[in-house]
Amino acid sequence: MNHKVRKLEKKGVMHFRWAEYLGDTKTRIGFGIVVIFVILAIFAPMIAPNDPLYVDVINKLQPPSRQFWFGTDNMGRCLFSRIVWGSRYSLLYSFIIMVITILIGVPIGLVSGYIGGKIDNFIMRIIDLFMAMPSFVLALAIAGTLGPSGKNLVFAMSCVYWASYARLSRALTIQVKEQSFILALKAGGCSHTKILFGHILKNIMDSIVALATMEIGGIILSIAGFSFIGLGVQPPTPEWGIMLSDSKNYIQTCPRLMLIPGIVVVIVVMAFNLLGDGLKNGRYER
Repeated sequence: MNHKVRKLEKKGVMHFRWAEYLGDTKTRIGFGIVVIFVILAIFAPMIAPNDPLYVDVINKLQPPSRQFWFGTDNMGRCLFSRIVWGSRYSLLYSFIIMVITILIGVPIGLVSGYIGGKIDNFIMRIIDLFMAMPSFVLALAIAGTLGPSGKNLVFAMSCVYWASYARLSRALTIQVKEQSFILALKAGGCSHTKILFGHILKNIMDSIVALATMEIGGIILSIAGFSFIGLGVQPPTPEWGIMLSDSKNYIQTCPRLMLIPGIVVVIVVMAFNLLGDGLKNGRYER
């Protein structure tokens, strides 16, 4: 009996095939851009040519040069160095929020979809409540109540964005739990915990990863938006939203101060969307 259960445990698990995902040109472009910015974030101290926090008012609003590749901002700080360091803060906060929301939402959705009944109905009403309210507005209210800081922003966004992962994981769990190999595992004496987290989770994780990859672009945009209005990461931290906020008064006299970080945000968000779309449309083998 145990031998049959082990054979059933191997059945139905989806295997990730990178060649199929990266075979698409758009996916390769998105993946390449994401890798570049991850490298920039990890090796920011070695890549940035200047101190991103060093204020030199004598050299403020300087045009691009060998010393300052993107020029300097209104306080004489190296714009390129701040872009490089900004990738560390923007990606770090977005990844932390994504991980927290997955750790909260996915187990809730798994349990809700697997157990069903009144518990499922109760959890779904809570999810519907969160989904009915605009995520940005709800996160804005929480962040505004707690006060402006990076930690409070992470907490506020994590409290809001988990609902989409819970809804998706619940729907996928309902589909997978009715498959024959799950029913056979139950008949073979496999525990509910092992079925839930050892088999159903494996089968739905690919879809969860695809959703997370697509949503991380939106999270980066939200972080930049909160920082822009003063409720996110606080100055003088070199974060892209703060750079946009600091340069809004120079949009006519020195537009590159706002254009450069704005273009960087657009490129990163586009890259994650392309990568997430490739993962969503990828093929699996059983």
